[in-house]
Amino acid sequence: MYQFTPIGLIRSGFREKFGIPRQAGLVPAARATLELLPPYSQPEAVRGLESFSHLWLIFVFHGIPMGRWRPTVRPPRLGGDRRLGVFATRSTFRPNPLGLSAVRLERIATRQGRVVLHLQGVDLLDGTPVLDIKPYLPYADCLPEATGGFAAEAPALLVTVEFSPAAAAFCANWPHGDLRELLVQLLRQDPRPAYQERACRAPRRYGMRLYDCDVRWEMRDATAYVTDILPEFPGDVENPDERRREGDGNLHEPLGRR
Repeated sequence: MYQFTPIGLIRSGFREKFGIPRQAGLVPAARATLELLPPYSQPEAVRGLESFSHLWLIFVFHGIPMGRWRPTVRPPRLGGDRRLGVFATRSTFRPNPLGLSAVRLERIATRQGRVVLHLQGVDLLDGTPVLDIKPYLPYADCLPEATGGFAAEAPALLVTVEFSPAAAAFCANWPHGDLRELLVQLLRQDPRPAYQERACRAPRRYGMRLYDCDVRWEMRDATAYVTDILPEFPGDVENPDERRREGDGNLHEPLGRR
């Protein structure tokens, strides 16, 4: 048995699992900070890290029930109806709920005596505990001859994104960065569970929590139409995370990673 202490916590705009990119780097506009915790929050502990463009983060999938690992899972890249061994995927439902992400390091700051790493291209839930940081080494970590099995290439972007006048106005007045570009990059990845991508033909409404607001959109054929961005979650739209909490076991795996 081993026991680990988190060295820091992620602060991101992703307040629930639904809508998070399925891999790091797919949504460059997705930014977050990693706040190191005492006694690791010391400038000496990150000395020299600023010379690296990317980092490996080893973290805990804290947003899933413990002890829910499965020997086989259904990767969304395979349509959500074909099972593979859990160790052949990056599913969150693992014997030890550990994740690994390569993210871009934008800068390192010291805030009120604490070290804060500013990151880009994240796929991390807000509050994610980070166990370790390792610098990305291109000569060792980039392997051109490697093969990617069933996920040899990045997923195709088959969804277009449009905004209602109200949603576009909200984005234009958003004070914390380019919200519109973030939503375009997120929704082009089509965060719906794989079985819904196949089964849904009629317009269907969805919602997700992002920062301190709730984004509502409709799928109209291959277009994600953002209808509203609201300060409170209305509860009248499809949210797979809500159905998961209600005990619909069929929704666990399609929202997993690769």
